[in-house]
Amino acid sequence: MTDPATTTGPSALAVRSLTKRYGDAAALAPLDLDIAHGERITLIGHNGSGKTTLIRMLAGMLEPSAGSISIWGHHSGSIDARAAVSYLSDQPVFYDDLSVWEHLEYVSRLHHTEDWEQRAVDLLDVVGLVDRADDLPATFSRGLRQKAAIALAFVRPFELLLVDEPFVGLDRVGRLALLDLFESAHRDGATLLVATHELSVVHVSERLIALSGGELIYDGPPADADVNALSAGIGIDDD
Repeated sequence: MTDPATTTGPSALAVRSLTKRYGDAAALAPLDLDIAHGERITLIGHNGSGKTTLIRMLAGMLEPSAGSISIWGHHSGSIDARAAVSYLSDQPVFYDDLSVWEHLEYVSRLHHTEDWEQRAVDLLDVVGLVDRADDLPATFSRGLRQKAAIALAFVRPFELLLVDEPFVGLDRVGRLALLDLFESAHRDGATLLVATHELSVVHVSERLIALSGGELIYDGPPADADVNALSAGIGIDDD
């Protein structure tokens, strides 16, 4: 794991006293977190642990109750931060009247992606949607929607990839394709933060973060954690 203190320039992600409350209930207790450029991190926790709340705040999709988020020195939700971040949601949303290909074109042009057509074709091939490129993803099954969302997340350039439960609804081919895309993005220097119940992802990460009841209960190398005991304690099964 890279020590943020040894890197030059701002951290890829810096979180200070980040909190989210709904009335009197704390969805996320005050959290401090530094993630260095190029780290590959798995975030685990039971349903309601605060994983999705954290990811959505980092992506600029949810306003914190208190605290701050900095992405390469830019405020989360700012244009510069959004340009650096690609977000793969567990509940992807699509335009009702745009095909898969039109979504890919829209996202690519929005982020000024060069040679996006070949990249889009390659991604559709990887996730097995070449024959569905002209179909409306809004009408797809959960698994096909997730595959379309994966293609959209990877067709654009990014420095930080935020992922929330990406394996839900995916078949074996889709899971393997996504793992390969994670590996490729990491080799290219991207920073990855993946929230998942799938513990197989933990073993290829450099860092493990665990939440329970909105609080941080572990942050360190997976090798130093009793992953089975930790996951059992927060209600995660090893797939």
